[in-house]
Amino acid sequence: MVLIRVNDRMQSGYEYRLEAAEGADFGDGFRPAFSPKDLLAMGVFEGKYLNDCRTEFPAEWFDRAKLSERADAGLNYFGVKSRQPLSVWRDKGWIYGPDPRGWFQWYCRYTLGRRLPDIDVIQIKRWRAFSRHAGQIRANCYPGDIFCRPRQRQGLLQWAYDPFI
Repeated sequence: MVLIRVNDRMQSGYEYRLEAAEGADFGDGFRPAFSPKDLLAMGVFEGKYLNDCRTEFPAEWFDRAKLSERADAGLNYFGVKSRQPLSVWRDKGWIYGPDPRGWFQWYCRYTLGRRLPDIDVIQIKRWRAFSRHAGQIRANCYPGDIFCRPRQRQGLLQWAYDPFI
């Protein structure tokens, strides 16, 4: 098993082991439409994500990543702001386990092969719940109109759902 050591602005001295092959052995019913590499290349989180912890993840994930030192909604796939500050996530209790950056950090580490059964169950349940936004798009938009509800579509993308429904 590979040991990953984390030392960045938000975590120091954290270590985890990779227990599964990258992109393999996902939990039942957890079938994201996009990998972290895909999401970073498409434009998520206004380019302001994983900037200081790139060495934790495979270099090829960042080959085409749209990153910025300052939040820039123009880098998002749908060109709109569709995130809340990390402080809101903390205040609402949406940060679980050893992933101080939230769901996407968990997803990146999970994709790499880290497994934390209790946390994984929580995060996969949260991922499933986010699908309600796809239902709202289906109910309120004409099929193929990807400009309808761009904030919800960007949100779906950031949770690795297909926003092109």
